[in-house]
Amino acid sequence: MTSKKTIKSAFESMLFVWGEPLDVKVAAEIFNINWKDAYDCFKELQEEYELEGRGILIREIDKSFQFCTNIANNEYIERLCTPVKEKKLSQSALEVLAIIAYKQPVTKGEIEAIRGIKCDRVIEGLMKKGLVEEAGRSSGIGRPILFGTTKGFLKNFGFKDLKDLPEIEDIVSVVHDDEEIQDNLDLQQISIDLMQS
Repeated sequence: MTSKKTIKSAFESMLFVWGEPLDVKVAAEIFNINWKDAYDCFKELQEEYELEGRGILIREIDKSFQFCTNIANNEYIERLCTPVKEKKLSQSALEVLAIIAYKQPVTKGEIEAIRGIKCDRVIEGLMKKGLVEEAGRSSGIGRPILFGTTKGFLKNFGFKDLKDLPEIEDIVSVVHDDEEIQDNLDLQQISIDLMQS
């Protein structure tokens, strides 16, 4: 039987080479061990990196693990790297993404009922960015497509899983306390609509 030390060493190498979040199930199958043992090895590695205050850390994303840089070193990384201009999400894209994240699986009709406006193009754009995906079909009339968030959504927003999403009540209180945000965004009304729907 392969030792835990060997498995952890191999997992570390695999994380480095893989680049993307490495699914625990895939890693377990390589060593022919059960999922729980593989998960425990990843968690031990994660703790070791954190305890040593390393510049590289291991983060969990929906039952997968990935190397990431320590946020404390962001300033130095930014100095090293040439800034890349990223196109930010529009307000409407953020609104639709918030509705999908909190209400998933959700149909386009349900999203539009909350926003009060068509959102075909916005959903299409979010799907192209890999933040939203089809999550089956509703059992309702016409069997409309259901939408949900992706692993890419979790990765981009730094969430371990959907349980990490902030409570809607917290968003409402933050928006209510900050007049500038309230003027710029309709998140408060969206949050209220989400709670009521």
